[in-house]
Amino acid sequence: MAGIVVIGAGQAGATLVEKLRAEGYDGTLTLVGAEPHLPYQRPPLSKKYLLGEMDVERLYLRPQSFYDENDVELHLGTPVTGIDRAAREVSLADGTTLRYLKLALTTGSAPRLLPEEIGGKLQGVYAVRTLSDIDAMSPEFAPGRRVLIVGGGYIGLEAAAVCATKGLDVTLIEMADRILQRVAARETSAYFRNLHQAHGVHMMEGVGLKRLIGEARVTGAELNNGAHLDADFVIVGVGIVPDQAVAEAAGLDVENGIRVDAYGRTSDPDIFAAGDCCSFPHRGARVRLESVPNAIDQAEVVATNMAGGSAEYVAKPWFWSDQYDVKLQIAGLNAGYDQVIVRAGQKPGAQSVWYFREGRLCAVDAMNDPRAYMTGKRWLEAGLSPSACDIGNLEMELKAVTTA
Repeated sequence: MAGIVVIGAGQAGATLVEKLRAEGYDGTLTLVGAEPHLPYQRPPLSKKYLLGEMDVERLYLRPQSFYDENDVELHLGTPVTGIDRAAREVSLADGTTLRYLKLALTTGSAPRLLPEEIGGKLQGVYAVRTLSDIDAMSPEFAPGRRVLIVGGGYIGLEAAAVCATKGLDVTLIEMADRILQRVAARETSAYFRNLHQAHGVHMMEGVGLKRLIGEARVTGAELNNGAHLDADFVIVGVGIVPDQAVAEAAGLDVENGIRVDAYGRTSDPDIFAAGDCCSFPHRGARVRLESVPNAIDQAEVVATNMAGGSAEYVAKPWFWSDQYDVKLQIAGLNAGYDQVIVRAGQKPGAQSVWYFREGRLCAVDAMNDPRAYMTGKRWLEAGLSPSACDIGNLEMELKAVTTA
């Protein structure tokens, strides 16, 4: 019997089916996932799970019994091969055809991979995205082994932290002038550069990869500055892209992801999308957010609307990253910032970086400074802003700062 089909069994997909049942939807509900695992958390993969501090069962968002009790039909390990919008059918790789009344796409994102011609297919070259990725690379983590990490964004830096913690010889290369160049101010980059160097990571900025070296398995790398590095294995963290191929093949509008309106509807009114895979309107622009909070919040709004509601999604962007004993918490979006102010926290090593755009606060990075994070997040969500002058007055405590 036709009902609601959800394609993508990650955080957004799992949240969406749970919220649909909570909203009272009692029709046929099917969740389809390309991976063979129950929906699981991704953030711990490159941290606690890789460090051996979390077992696989704790990764699962819900046990099998939850899906059984809530009458959610699971099709796991079965990629979608096509959507026939006219027939309202979804085709799976195992030959199954699912009919739908409404369809949700929560396909997430996929890692950028190195091209095969520069060694991207060699054994010993790993991405950091799925449970299978982490399980495949885990045997490589022996003290003293040499790992090359390609990419100085948060994925690469988190991988570097785990490798250094486990006693590996770590080299990280970043093609841009500095690590975190796309997502953070120089001040935040400097903080994390110093942190990693203090833990023995050899960091090379402004240096790109020319090619990986090896026959069947990687043995080293040639860099674009002519240097050669020996490596026992390689971790690639050069960003992710929205998984929009199935939507695009079905003729849905795409724009840096599957294009949706404020209600989560795609260009087909019976097809919705949520999470990393879609772009949506936000404060006069169109954005795509790669975060667990966005996946959860947007999926809940979409579920409400698929169940008959009419709720607009208003994003409240926040993110985090764990590296060594430092927790980075980010509130807001720093795009277009034109002023940066750094404040020291109350504890040694704590610091916050405040971003302003045309005199208004737009984001804050807080390193081991939860007070700064919570204060900035509260202001941003309320549409309030302190003056840059007050934030720059390091003698003034945050609780004394006024906003407008």
